[in-house]
Amino acid sequence: MSDQIKFIVDNLNKEPFKKNYNLITFDSLEPMQLLQVLSDVLAEIDPKQVVDIREEMPEQTAKRMLSLLGILKYKPPGNATDMSTFRQGLVIGSKPVIYPVLHWLLQRTNELKKRAYLARFLIKLEVPSEFLQDETVADTNKQYEELMEAFKTLHKECEQLKTSGFSTAEIRRDINAMEEEKDQLIKRVERLKKRVETVQNHQWMLKIARQLRVEKEREEFLAQQKQEQKNQLFHAVQRLQRVQNQLKSMRHAAADAKPESLMKRLEEEIKFNSYMVTEKFPKELENKKKELHFLQKVVSEPAMGHSDLLEIESKISEINTEINQLIEKKMMRNEPIEGNLSLYRQQASIISRKKEAKADELQDAKEKLASLEREVSVKTNQTREFDGTEVLKGDEFKRYVSKLRSKSTVFKKKHQIIAEFKAEFGLLQRTEELLKQRHENVQHQLVTQYCPGLLKIMPGDLKLLRRKRVYLGIVTPKKS
Repeated sequence: MSDQIKFIVDNLNKEPFKKNYNLITFDSLEPMQLLQVLSDVLAEIDPKQVVDIREEMPEQTAKRMLSLLGILKYKPPGNATDMSTFRQGLVIGSKPVIYPVLHWLLQRTNELKKRAYLARFLIKLEVPSEFLQDETVADTNKQYEELMEAFKTLHKECEQLKTSGFSTAEIRRDINAMEEEKDQLIKRVERLKKRVETVQNHQWMLKIARQLRVEKEREEFLAQQKQEQKNQLFHAVQRLQRVQNQLKSMRHAAADAKPESLMKRLEEEIKFNSYMVTEKFPKELENKKKELHFLQKVVSEPAMGHSDLLEIESKISEINTEINQLIEKKMMRNEPIEGNLSLYRQQASIISRKKEAKADELQDAKEKLASLEREVSVKTNQTREFDGTEVLKGDEFKRYVSKLRSKSTVFKKKHQIIAEFKAEFGLLQRTEELLKQRHENVQHQLVTQYCPGLLKIMPGDLKLLRRKRVYLGIVTPKKS
């Protein structure tokens, strides 16, 4: 409690209150003086609360303070049964009631100022339904709601501008810097003019420079226009390709189809489109509208504190318990007709969910097919840019595949023949090596059998080697 009083006194001694209290003087205040302090704090938050409570009835003072505290979402400590005690303490200026209120107000003064300001424009006036039957009143009420929505939008934009980082001081500094740069540029231009005036034919040269600048700007404009036309041409080529693909697919479908199948396909497409338009899209639109309305409602409400969240959670838990009790009562009744109807409802809901899931799958498949077709068109354009050839499609691609298969068969046959030739060549090469080896062995055996002494002859003695070969009958003797 002492920390709370110290915090209140410290804040009351600061701007804009300047009360010059200390702990003793503040604690010795009379109930009427304490209520005046509370009224001054409320007046700082909402200027409409500037009132001298000596000139006001106690009931009016309590009503005024309670209404503003309700707008500011103040929650008195305790439960709902203590509200009467809180009201009575607020009327008589009780310290246990006033101190927590002052502590709560002085903790979040800036936030509460904003909340009180918004409450002046966002608390909607409830008009009875019988008065809304009048056209004038209904139009005025509608205009009032539109103005409230416009105020919300403008307030959001104002807050975004405040938090965007721009300030008037920075803008003024930028303006001053730009003005200085402007003066410097003017002086520089004057110096350049004086320097140019001394040059002969400076008017003609200025005219030529001006024309050059105009032509450069025109060149930039033409380059930009050329690029735009290239982009338009590219998009037109893509559209043409898509249309050609659709035409080919339609011709292909019409070549093999009968009128009955075409009518059946069209009926299926019409059913699907009608389902999407009459059932699926309206449901999605309604859900989006509800979500948007809920988000607008959340945005329009002031910021919630921890106590507000706890209160909402308690309300949610109470509503859930009530729902569970109602479900238990309904199950205890156990009416057979209602049970059969619930079974049919369950089956109908399951079928509708399956229908929606299949519709989503079909829509996703269509989107995927469209994306793949776009990707194929992009790849086709890239291929055409790289090698200048067209990508084969349809019957041309089938003919190319059949031709490629026939060439592949011929290639396999030729490859098999080459493999056989290689194997036969290897076999002959091995036979040749064996025959050479056998020939050398036979020669060696002949030398060792008929003339073993010749094996010791040196390779340098050519004459003896000649006689050896003549003797063996390998070489015929030369005629003298």
